[in-house]
Amino acid sequence: MRLSNYEGSSDLVNLEYHMGPVLSSPSINVYIIWYGNWNPRHQDTIRDFIHSLSPYSYTSHPVFPSVIDWWQTVRLYTDQTGSNVTGDVSLAGESYDWRYSHGKSLSRLTMQSVIKNALEGREALPLDTSRGLYMVLTSWDVQVQDFCRAVCGFHYFTFPSIVGVTLPYAWVGYSGTQCPGLCAYPFAPPVSHQRHYTHSVNDNSEISLFRAPNGDPGVDGMISVMAHELAEASTDPFVNAWYAGDDPTAPTEIADLCVGVYGTGGGGSGYVGSVYKDKWGRGYNVYGVRGRRFLIQWVWDPEKKRCFGPNAMD
Repeated sequence: MRLSNYEGSSDLVNLEYHMGPVLSSPSINVYIIWYGNWNPRHQDTIRDFIHSLSPYSYTSHPVFPSVIDWWQTVRLYTDQTGSNVTGDVSLAGESYDWRYSHGKSLSRLTMQSVIKNALEGREALPLDTSRGLYMVLTSWDVQVQDFCRAVCGFHYFTFPSIVGVTLPYAWVGYSGTQCPGLCAYPFAPPVSHQRHYTHSVNDNSEISLFRAPNGDPGVDGMISVMAHELAEASTDPFVNAWYAGDDPTAPTEIADLCVGVYGTGGGGSGYVGSVYKDKWGRGYNVYGVRGRRFLIQWVWDPEKKRCFGPNAMD
């Protein structure tokens, strides 16, 4: 996730298919690697978000607009056989690296060694080469290359020379203590507006700021970044499928085009768009399992040719 976005809709966005695979297996099995010292309540919130992506996790019909409804835009993307991104994302396993196996300062490349470590030992995660998507989540005290400067998260694929096989993976860091104004907005004032912000907006002239729907700006901001990376890892897992631009080393993917857009009219001057807000000022745009509410960014709709989410007003 890069800290930039394309604002609005346009036929000029050159999002193209580059003939690579999408994650179209019957399900995407997400394996979380908890790296560092994690708050159990934050872990529960994140687990519930992942569970909210599976239609089998709901005890009754999901309340609209739901996380599943948001995922339907991601499902519009297909591979060269016409197969769509799968409609079922499930939490298949978890690993706990609470001893900081590779220290508290990680490079992008070291992230792959963290994954390799999680695939070994007595309580190893399964090596799931057909459906697996491995997600490394780093705690508040872990520094990651480019974190809080250029990115809030990223996705890529593992190298056989390090892990032994090629697997899609993503990383997202907890930003609540390191850079909430960059990676947990709109639950914390952006850096450029630290001294002036508003809790209620009537137009696009002021930034939006909401209370976190699950009680912690860092974890709620993290969930939106996770949604961003899951969408892109599913539509461009090996950086040879869906992206805009001519440089595969710096692709503009379906969520990059919509950073900062959470509702109709969003994307300009810090205004996230028209979203819901409860009486306590907690902002959200989708519902999840167990009564959860989340605020997650929109992604690019290849049919409408604009950023879109289920809470759209048009």
